[in-house]
Amino acid sequence: MGTKILGTGVYLPEKVLTNFDLEKLVDTSDEWITTRTGIKERRIAESETVTQMATEASIKALRDANISAEELDLIILATLTPEKRFPSTACLVQARIGAKGVYAFDISAACSGFLYALDIADSFIKSRKAEKVLIIGAEKLSEAVDWSDRATCVLFGDGAGAVVVVKSDDESDVIASRMYSEGTLEELLYADKCGYIRMKGRELFKTAVRNMEEVCREVLQKAQVNPEEVSLVIPHQANVRIINAMVEKLGIPKEKVIVNIDKYGNTSAASIPIALHEAVKEGRVKRGDLILMTAMGGGLTWGAILLRY
Repeated sequence: MGTKILGTGVYLPEKVLTNFDLEKLVDTSDEWITTRTGIKERRIAESETVTQMATEASIKALRDANISAEELDLIILATLTPEKRFPSTACLVQARIGAKGVYAFDISAACSGFLYALDIADSFIKSRKAEKVLIIGAEKLSEAVDWSDRATCVLFGDGAGAVVVVKSDDESDVIASRMYSEGTLEELLYADKCGYIRMKGRELFKTAVRNMEEVCREVLQKAQVNPEEVSLVIPHQANVRIINAMVEKLGIPKEKVIVNIDKYGNTSAASIPIALHEAVKEGRVKRGDLILMTAMGGGLTWGAILLRY
């Protein structure tokens, strides 16, 4: 028995905020942002709430999987920008998609949130506590950004991605996973008392490259898979230089790596499901492929999952 990704869906706000737009807000430039991050533009939710974006992505994922909301056993939503203190955003989505009575909860693991959620869903399926699970990563980071802080305001964007995972009897499966957290490093990336994102960029960069490389190696070793056997790497989209440094250390060519940070910026828990959706729809992912996903976020949290799509 395995865990299979059956459907994907995304929601991205219509408003596009380019680097040139940001030049009018803070002392920065398109060249500076692009060179250091790889970001050219990002999406900003104006009227949309986190719940609305998550709901739209979920409806599309359910439609793609040809599953009704009533058939779900579990909904897990990863976010660091929940709609309300309570109830959970997962419960708000559950109501809006018509998944009456379905077990639903949020998790908070920042940019690693989607991987944490997928790991939890895999455990539910393999322990026979669930057969059909909706996983959502949704963020409205524009509300958590200090638009006067040029070190952070250029990095983040809004959006949502969702996947439906189901019990599988074919070769599709989550083959290996490993998650970590380290609260003693909280000062590298955190929200201040006003709720604004703060970070120590230089230290965070080095830590991200090292931790993501190491956890990817650990997962590959656990699965007895060589890096060259990986069909596609879907990393968290935080910084293109982090991505390039990590895959270079792993010995995986760039053409096997999904990068869409230039279009969306860092969407935290939403970044991997958005990238996965695009890879599937563009034909870069096919059944039987080995997919390596990895992320690191505030907490610090980090992890990796190797799955056969």
